[in-house]
Amino acid sequence: MANQTPEPNQPSNTQTYGFPIYAADWIPEETVRSKIDKDQKNSEDGDESSSSSSRSCIVLAGGGGEGRSGIANVIVICRVDLHTKSLSEQPLGRLVLGTDLPYRMAVHPREGGLVCGLPNSCKQFNWENIMSPREGDQAGEEGEEVIKELKDVGQQLALAFNQEGSVLAAGGEDGTLRIFEWPSMNTLLDESKAHGSVKNLTFSESGKFLVSLGGPLCRVWDVKASAAIASLSKEKDEMFAYCRFSVDNAGSEVLYIAANTERGGSIITWDTTTWKRRRSKLMKNYSISAFNVSPDGKLLALGNMEGDVLIVDSTKMKTHQLVKKAHLGLVTALSFSPDSRCLVSVSFDSRAKLTVIEKTAEKHGVNLLVMLLLCVLLYVVSYYFLMAKGIIAKN
Repeated sequence: MANQTPEPNQPSNTQTYGFPIYAADWIPEETVRSKIDKDQKNSEDGDESSSSSSRSCIVLAGGGGEGRSGIANVIVICRVDLHTKSLSEQPLGRLVLGTDLPYRMAVHPREGGLVCGLPNSCKQFNWENIMSPREGDQAGEEGEEVIKELKDVGQQLALAFNQEGSVLAAGGEDGTLRIFEWPSMNTLLDESKAHGSVKNLTFSESGKFLVSLGGPLCRVWDVKASAAIASLSKEKDEMFAYCRFSVDNAGSEVLYIAANTERGGSIITWDTTTWKRRRSKLMKNYSISAFNVSPDGKLLALGNMEGDVLIVDSTKMKTHQLVKKAHLGLVTALSFSPDSRCLVSVSFDSRAKLTVIEKTAEKHGVNLLVMLLLCVLLYVVSYYFLMAKGIIAKN
């Protein structure tokens, strides 16, 4: 039976954290290193088999919303042990947010903490307060700061930092796109009619471009010029769902858009010079509910409504790895580790799952054949050379 419950205190790559999880990401290692080391030192089981260098952390956000479900709205930090390929059963840090559901979040790439999109505003949370023990439903307020430029602006459905952490973009349910310098929050763009509703955002590797996705199309923005420079339109029955910039094997920047169609999910690759389609790959009968790209650009991850996780080779657009029933239902978010060796998936089922990326078997067959042919050729050439010199007598 898949995903059997492990024995108590045994490492597991799947953990249940008691709340529907909407967002997940890896935390910059240096921000929590001291806490990880301290946690290992004071571990109740005294297990020293895994060094601190093999441990990382993820942050998860979600909850029960404003209703009376009894499920708290929380942000938790969990340890990832790469040595045992497992997630910690108990979070390292847990912050309760009262009635505000943290629906979307963006992790600062350096040490700037976390920005969460709540029902009416956005708040910044620092790692120290999340990591510190808290008690009471309102305790989280001590570790949060309302971002005044994003106060009372409604639900933000998309949040993203550029790779330098110097620019923050926020896309609203009302279709407004805002771009700010970080941390000064000087406004670079405030476009109230960018889309009908902004669903997803992604910065280019260089930070020059921002792509915003929402009905009915994708728009490309020049961040420095604070202006739209291209529109990417859907075809036929495509419904754009997610967008991510990456780099291909040739080192060229590409844009991936994950879309859903009547036949299944589709991955569309766009040229970032001409903003034209390069190719598209249909994933038959696979409805995409989550999407991401590995930091090294080699893999794409897709989650679906049935709880499956599909990992695809970005060059060949072929299945690299499939995890059937990774979750009991819809996959809400996917996040690759910084070294692209692991993937964390989360769901409404309150579970987080760590998937270790399988290594591609090296194809030695062709190389051995080439070596054999070279040896035969060398033997033939040597034989005729020695025969020509008279060292070997002619028959």
